[in-house]
Amino acid sequence: MNISPIPAFNDNYLWLLQNDSGHAFVVDPGDAEPVIARLAADGLVLDGILVTHHHGDHVGGVVRLLDAFPGIPVYGSAQSDADCVSHPLREGDTVTVLGSTATVLEVPGHTLDHIAYFFAEAGDGLPALFCGDTLFVGGCGRVFEGTAAMMHASLTKLSTLPGQTRVFCAHEYTMANMAFANAVEPNNQALQAHRRACADKRETNIPTVPSTIAVENATNPFLRCAEPEVIRAAETRDAAGSDPVSVFAAIRGWKDQF
Repeated sequence: MNISPIPAFNDNYLWLLQNDSGHAFVVDPGDAEPVIARLAADGLVLDGILVTHHHGDHVGGVVRLLDAFPGIPVYGSAQSDADCVSHPLREGDTVTVLGSTATVLEVPGHTLDHIAYFFAEAGDGLPALFCGDTLFVGGCGRVFEGTAAMMHASLTKLSTLPGQTRVFCAHEYTMANMAFANAVEPNNQALQAHRRACADKRETNIPTVPSTIAVENATNPFLRCAEPEVIRAAETRDAAGSDPVSVFAAIRGWKDQF
């Protein structure tokens, strides 16, 4: 299974999953037109759609794709407000995608219906995670519908996946996230190296996504809320305590205003 981005809007990545037989799935098609154009250019047939949550930049193109490919399944959360979901999913459910199996992880916080799709083996021997707006390279999504505790628990769940898991998030927010991460943890040498590598990619318009769980655990402040330097940074933002949830809430609030 080959995984490649379809850029959309200003900074979205719609993820195209395809096999050698000309079949494909798409993850979070907020805009149908670039998906249809890519399918036509590559001679692909769309077999299904994976949705992580109900926001328009993730589901806005689904109806148009269903017009072009009638009857294909649309997988999404059983708690989703999106009318387009035809195959509702809950924690632990599985979906077969082009011969590979994805396990559903419920990761509420950004929205209450947010799920992620984890492939222990994505057809190329490596695990892959499609996490929408929950975990970004160097950051995480805003807490719109859930609570800080909910979002922290979701991120902790993702952080325990195998280190080599590739993280396919839905936005190219990396350089802004890295600037904030540096403000939180300026002495993190792994972060400094990763920031330089990502900057090099962006200079030539190469996506910084995917990252890996190992890299995120080493560099992403929202996964590092028990680290002394992150705790100290949270204390400067009037964290309610030094426990991980309080630290997360403080730095997430800081990031909202950064």
